[in-house]
Amino acid sequence: MSNSDSISRVALKKITPDVSAAMGSLHSAAVSAARDAKVEPEILELIRIRASQINGCAFCLDMHTKDARAQGETEQRIYALNAWRETPFFNARERAALALTEAVTSVDEGHVPDDVYAAAAAVFDDDQLAALIWAATVINAYNRIAIATRMVPGAYQPVQK
Repeated sequence: MSNSDSISRVALKKITPDVSAAMGSLHSAAVSAARDAKVEPEILELIRIRASQINGCAFCLDMHTKDARAQGETEQRIYALNAWRETPFFNARERAALALTEAVTSVDEGHVPDDVYAAAAAVFDDDQLAALIWAATVINAYNRIAIATRMVPGAYQPVQK
């Protein structure tokens, strides 16, 4: 489905269901790793939103801002996320996760600098760091899928718990 007048885009789930299922499995494994490592769910949503902002993925921004709000995230923090360095709204762990996410997302801008990785390693253990890297990697892949296939934002509703 496309949100513009351009050509129709391929439906990946329909055309390549096995690959789509594998991507879903990767996502589930990354979520499980984060849960097992005791990474706060709020941090995972911040990672997903921030990477989606950088990549300009409207579909994922719609989804993950809704998920974040459903988990109790404040509007103020969501609105300020694009300028997180300029606000007092994020704690040290969140700041380290956001910096790492930005570095993983924008590898063309100096790869993942040692100081960014060291700052994350100062507040996260190895299991948590691995989970953060997987979370950033998975959302970047999903951003690319949603952008390439022009997935239309707006209809997603979070699962009520």
